[in-house]
Amino acid sequence: MRDDRELVYSTETGYQAPPKRRDAKPQPGKQALPDDGVIRVARERRRGSMMSIVHGLAAREIDEVAKALKRHCGTGGTAKNGVVEIQGDHREKIVAWFAAQGRKAKLAGG
Repeated sequence: MRDDRELVYSTETGYQAPPKRRDAKPQPGKQALPDDGVIRVARERRRGSMMSIVHGLAAREIDEVAKALKRHCGTGGTAKNGVVEIQGDHREKIVAWFAAQGRKAKLAGG
């Protein structure tokens, strides 16, 4: 057996939280987005399908923007965790919609 095992539960003392690893590296691609007032529209693959993800919206406007974008793109989506998720790759449509609204938006990611 390996000697680097950590005790998580003991009948004598109960639950023992494992110590935090200091050598853990940050997840690649999960960097914080800048808060510069620019709306960023990215593409992600989730469960085998494409999603257009909109970051940088104010919390008070997320629900109404999600509803308008779903109607504009003619597809489903949701607003959760501070972002708007639209089913399918509609990045160009979404950026054009924000430009028509007079807001600054740009494509993010690859």
